[in-house]
Amino acid sequence: MKSLNKITQTQLILLTSLFLVAFDNYAFFTNLTKVYPLSDNFGFVISTAFVNFFFTVLLLSLVSMRWTIKPIIILVLIISSLTNYFMNSYHVIIDASMIRNMMQTNIHESMDLLTFKEVLYFVFLGLLPSLYVYKVKIEKRGFKTELLSRLKLFVAAVVVIALSIFLFSKYYTSFAREHKPLRFTVNPTYWIYSTGKYIHKTFNSGPIIVKPIGEDAKIVKKADDNRSKLVIMVVGEAARADHFSLNGYDRDTNPLLANDNIIDFTNMSSCGTSTAESVPCMFSMYDRGDYNYKKGITTENVLDVLKHTKDVAILWRDNNSDSKGVALRVPYQDYKIPKNNTVCENGECRDIGMLVGLDKFIAKNKGKDILIVLHQMGNHGPAYFKRYPKAFEKFTPTCKTNQLEDCTQQEITNAYDNAILYTDYFLDNVIKFLKKYDDRYDTAMIYMADHGESLGEGGVYLHGLPYFMAPSAQTHIGALMWFGKHMSKEINVAALRERSHKAYSQDNLFHTLLGIFNVKTKVYDKDMDMLKQ
Repeated sequence: MKSLNKITQTQLILLTSLFLVAFDNYAFFTNLTKVYPLSDNFGFVISTAFVNFFFTVLLLSLVSMRWTIKPIIILVLIISSLTNYFMNSYHVIIDASMIRNMMQTNIHESMDLLTFKEVLYFVFLGLLPSLYVYKVKIEKRGFKTELLSRLKLFVAAVVVIALSIFLFSKYYTSFAREHKPLRFTVNPTYWIYSTGKYIHKTFNSGPIIVKPIGEDAKIVKKADDNRSKLVIMVVGEAARADHFSLNGYDRDTNPLLANDNIIDFTNMSSCGTSTAESVPCMFSMYDRGDYNYKKGITTENVLDVLKHTKDVAILWRDNNSDSKGVALRVPYQDYKIPKNNTVCENGECRDIGMLVGLDKFIAKNKGKDILIVLHQMGNHGPAYFKRYPKAFEKFTPTCKTNQLEDCTQQEITNAYDNAILYTDYFLDNVIKFLKKYDDRYDTAMIYMADHGESLGEGGVYLHGLPYFMAPSAQTHIGALMWFGKHMSKEINVAALRERSHKAYSQDNLFHTLLGIFNVKTKVYDKDMDMLKQ
């Protein structure tokens, strides 16, 4: 290249690919050399750099033309810089599920993730190189000349990739079959692939037609049973089971619930590792093996089935991002905003505020069974220190930043445990609220977290790893139930307590909610009902 002020399209593609491999693939090469130490596998490691480089060249060559090359390369550079930051800082994987989670994240949650270090990544690995791409002059060449140049580049890339794989075929065989997670950190290839997968699943499905289920649903009560039911379902956020003192954690994170005569389910598994996946899955009729995004958005859920009975009043209150599509057809209230939530401070609305005003909803629906769903902010990370009032800062010192890499693991754990402590307080208040109605209603509370959370074990933070490789910290969730005095008589609480250590999952929730309201329908499976087994 005679000058970097004026270059050809081919040269720009080569420069961009070199930059991406050299500066945006730290996570990939770090993980690769852990499996294939550089001292014994130098040739193979170098060959992966060549394969990554030329594969990126191929991708950019296929989508970049004279009028599209700059916008496409700028977009790739900016997204790759941010992808690089999150993979390096939190050890997350940018797959289709994570992209869906990011697309459904609101501005408030996004600001929790914004750090100075992220800005540095964005500026030096995204903005500055993008500025160069924007300003550089692209040499104008004839169509035939450009086409010939692109064909030569394409052939050269294919030859180098094929030759590298052939020379180190033994390594690439094990790489492909035994170490699949390594390719999840290749930047930008994997996030581009994941984006395509997300778009295909989300937008390539034609018109969304929601299939009704349980239209035969009806509530069957005993002849002498004239009492209505009042059930509050609390959907927790990022609450891992092993940080509940109820489950044997050495810190007293559940001092109030320990005295509430609750039933603690010690072996509960989530459907996914992100809110966008777990929440719609846990309310769906499908189990984790059968569930997918398309089924979730095109099939009614358990709230719809309860609605079909015409005897259950339903309300969803949300202090998180949203219901992820679960509450689209039932009354929904946003409690992330001070307009609705009266318990807010410094821009953070508290979960406890979701209880305010529920008496009016209950009074309005007198004579009906009632299900209220409260979706917590809970332990939403990485800013765990924001999730609880100062009075709940029992475990110190705490991590007071969303830049988890600037804190010790103990400081992160302290902040996280304080947020669990606040959830303990919130759930205890839910129970106290229900006790007010215990003489008039059959009352119950069901609590189930959406997923768990990694707190730095093995260098992994937050959540969202593919399920097959996610640690139990992300899939083993907090779950418990409480029953009022009349509901306890209807349900064999002693037997339920005996089997509370059995392996359950969010797959059971659909049938348990139908069972607790005595709903008869073809889609109900008694064997999956935790209360009737």
